[in-house]
Amino acid sequence: MPNLPDVVLWSVPAFVLLTVVEIVSYRLHPDEDAAGYEVRDAATSITMGLGSLFFDFLWKIPIVAIYSAVYELTPLRVPLLWWTLPLMLLGQDFFYYWSHRGHHVIRILWACHVVHHSSRKFNLSTALRQPWTSWTSWPFYLPLIALGVHPAAVAFCSSVNLVYQFWIHTERIGRLPRPVEYVFNTPSHHRVHHASQGGYLDRNFGGILIVWDRLFGSFVPETERPVFGLTKNITTHNPLRVATHEYAAIARDLRAASSWRERLGRVVRGPGWQPPTEAAAPAPATEPAP
Repeated sequence: MPNLPDVVLWSVPAFVLLTVVEIVSYRLHPDEDAAGYEVRDAATSITMGLGSLFFDFLWKIPIVAIYSAVYELTPLRVPLLWWTLPLMLLGQDFFYYWSHRGHHVIRILWACHVVHHSSRKFNLSTALRQPWTSWTSWPFYLPLIALGVHPAAVAFCSSVNLVYQFWIHTERIGRLPRPVEYVFNTPSHHRVHHASQGGYLDRNFGGILIVWDRLFGSFVPETERPVFGLTKNITTHNPLRVATHEYAAIARDLRAASSWRERLGRVVRGPGWQPPTEAAAPAPATEPAP
């Protein structure tokens, strides 16, 4: 396997430059309806991004060990060639869709991903607001490893996917030409994904391609202006609390749960799941008066 470049590292200068350009654009051409920038919010997003680099390095140690073991066990091998690399990117994007969707509908996974949705702003700095518990994604890519894709190639494709998604975190780009909007994830599609309105919730999970959402019924176009953030927003800019607030909420719910079934539901059901309430017992029939 040839050495593959660190796409994220090479993209850092572009991240900085584009973020500065976006900030300047808001200064020169303010938009009262856009979420724009707020200093503390942007600082929190950048801090979360820097912290994720450190924690991702720690999580990669056991993940690489598992991937390497699976890769050695499978008899399949996919060579890294000019025509196999696009197929690897396509495969990684497919499994990213299901990983992303799973992180919205399973609460213990949502506890990781909620970090990225915790800002009420939507700008390029929001793209940097990454979780510190990214160990939750690795099982979704095991099929690629089992099919013979080298772990380094999977990591490379994941980096390409992450870098692509940086530019779609903006309100400064409207809708693009229809063929682009139909096939690719765009700022318009991703604004829907970050919105907190009911009709927009849990939609547009694609990474590079939006066709997965069209195929699997999770696509919604942007119509009304999105309201960004969570259905229950957090009020802190403390990075540690931003990273852990949903885990703390799960722990509180587990302590208050009245049964093991409820405890399981609090972990593996959706973020808004509530245990079914028992039906009220019917009132006893009254005897007729004599």
